[in-house]
Amino acid sequence: MSASEKTRVSEGLAKLSERAKEAQQRVAAAMSEARETVERSAQEARAAAEAHADKLRESAGAGQAHVSKSWTELQTSWSAHLAKMGESMRSAKAVLDATDAENRAENAEGDAMAAIDYAYGAIEEAEAAVLDAISARMEADELIQKQ
Repeated sequence: MSASEKTRVSEGLAKLSERAKEAQQRVAAAMSEARETVERSAQEARAAAEAHADKLRESAGAGQAHVSKSWTELQTSWSAHLAKMGESMRSAKAVLDATDAENRAENAEGDAMAAIDYAYGAIEEAEAAVLDAISARMEADELIQKQ
């Protein structure tokens, strides 16, 4: 792994850590905000997630030769998930009775915990992928030196 790639990886992991901390702070603050403010924050967060997914799609397309098929498939799946969640939230605004609202809240809470679990797993997978990349680069360098 080159020095610039090592720096990129390190900066990426630091950015990921900082973003998780920012999300934690925004969620803690939301607990005491008005519902309209929280809804606006949720819409902004959803828009940011969709923009990030678009950016990933573009970069994955540009570097397709160096991205495994499973990561490309995961990106496609994640984009579909974001679109489905956005549509679900828009259609849920039509909720009229307390029972439906309670069910929507429970589903949203379950989705939130699933997203946290997914993100945690993604961080673990990122760590493993970085370590695999370092190992693969070391192996390639060793084989090149033997030639």
